[in-house]
Amino acid sequence: MTSVALAILFGAVIGSLLGLVGGGGGILAVPALVYGLGLTLSDAVPGSLIVIGLASLVAVLPRARSEVNWRLATVIGAAGIPTSLLGGLAHHHLDDRWLMIAFAAIMVAAGARMLRSNTESGGVCELPGGGVAWRRCLPRAVLTGVAVGFLTGLLGVGGGFLLVPALVMALGLRTTTAVATSLVIIVINSIAGLIPYLASGGLHLQWAAIGPFAAAAIVLSLPAGRLARQFSPRLLRRGFAVLVLLVATAVAIQSALALLS
Repeated sequence: MTSVALAILFGAVIGSLLGLVGGGGGILAVPALVYGLGLTLSDAVPGSLIVIGLASLVAVLPRARSEVNWRLATVIGAAGIPTSLLGGLAHHHLDDRWLMIAFAAIMVAAGARMLRSNTESGGVCELPGGGVAWRRCLPRAVLTGVAVGFLTGLLGVGGGFLLVPALVMALGLRTTTAVATSLVIIVINSIAGLIPYLASGGLHLQWAAIGPFAAAAIVLSLPAGRLARQFSPRLLRRGFAVLVLLVATAVAIQSALALLS
């Protein structure tokens, strides 16, 4: 299979995941770009941010009016902007091999947490009429934004694999609201995470790989978002969790071999 065909295939998978489960594309995009398409981690991280940001923007369009909690999206997104910048700066001072080990560990933790969770209903943060119980939720929302923002800048993930479980389990949003809200936050985090690369002049993208990858992800994200309404949120979350754990295993093995070589 040619590199362009592989890029299209990987992009289609990433876009479908973003549309179906409101995230998770970034956690798979970086391994796909590094191990599937042969990019260095330094090239894969900003490439992933561009792909995930654009695909998330498209995926949220059919959900923007009725399913996004815009107040929480704004708070969490704003809290993550400074830590996204810090994560991007920290990335340049760390060994790529150890970063991929950390990446695999985070994937395992996120996948295991999603497999254990049975929470589907809201109520902790949401008030009747669409309001937010800020006294209970503001500290949790800010901490969620800070943590996910840093990982976005450091590892090139939009944070959806953490955001959806956090929005459901920590903030008590319903799954449909959490999925749509996470897409907005991913767009904000992706833009913020790119700023250090733009400011340092270190944004050198390999468009031959990233271009078809991004195009496929964007094209598939919108129909996948519409299709998601036909499936049980629990089924989608557990299926995605299994996929994350499988990819984490492969990343851990590759990274360990790189450290030993």
